[in-house]
Amino acid sequence: MGSLSDYAEGAWINHLCGTAYTQPATVYLALCTADPTDAGTGASMNECANSNNYARVSCAFGAASSRAISNSGTVTFNTASGSWGTVTHFAVVDSSTYGAGNMLAHGSLSTSKSIVNGNTPSFAAGQISISVSAGVWGTGLANLMLDKTFRNQTYAQPATKVALYTTVCSDSSAGTEVSGGSYAQVTVNKVSGASPAWDTISGGATQNAQAITFTTATGSWGTVVSAALVDGSNALLMYDNGVTDQAVASGDTVSFAIGAFDVSLT
Repeated sequence: MGSLSDYAEGAWINHLCGTAYTQPATVYLALCTADPTDAGTGASMNECANSNNYARVSCAFGAASSRAISNSGTVTFNTASGSWGTVTHFAVVDSSTYGAGNMLAHGSLSTSKSIVNGNTPSFAAGQISISVSAGVWGTGLANLMLDKTFRNQTYAQPATKVALYTTVCSDSSAGTEVSGGSYAQVTVNKVSGASPAWDTISGGATQNAQAITFTTATGSWGTVVSAALVDGSNALLMYDNGVTDQAVASGDTVSFAIGAFDVSLT
């Protein structure tokens, strides 16, 4: 099972909170003789040497489902004209050019393979799988971003609105949202936008640059146990069930201090 690179994590957070991510039209599979690590790049990810007929190959993915995406057909490399070394990992990159581009995801092989003269490495359909761990990011958003990144599917930047709930959220659905008492969701704008906005994105994370303040309650909101980001259609983007439970009564003003609402993907 593969995981996202630091580059992809940053691109996803930027698409949500900052600058729109432009996905590659085609993604490519590379072979590596050591772990590329999350920080790997097109030029530094322990890729097989650029010799003996080694080259990256295009890789088509099927539709994302249940927070994962996998190759839709057999991926076949060139026939080796000499040793490629012992392949231990794969990487998915956004360029066909050796040493160029950005690594999007990587993973380890279930069994390492020594590639020698005459070998033709291949991966059967479904053997290259990339997933987003459960928790925090909604399943719908995870699937949309997997499709955008690895299948060149359109997904426009969503609005990001903070919503409050009196029952917990899950990966697949929001909890019971507060209603009445002048409650309304609060929009947090993209980086450098009108206040409140997201702060500069770094290391695949950001937080609110200004306080996120709700309208003062004019009636009971119940006990708030969860907070989430939703888009303009009220679809769940990400959530946090770890907020300190708060009973909100008439006259109370709910607010997240500067830096208190974190958005990350690690």
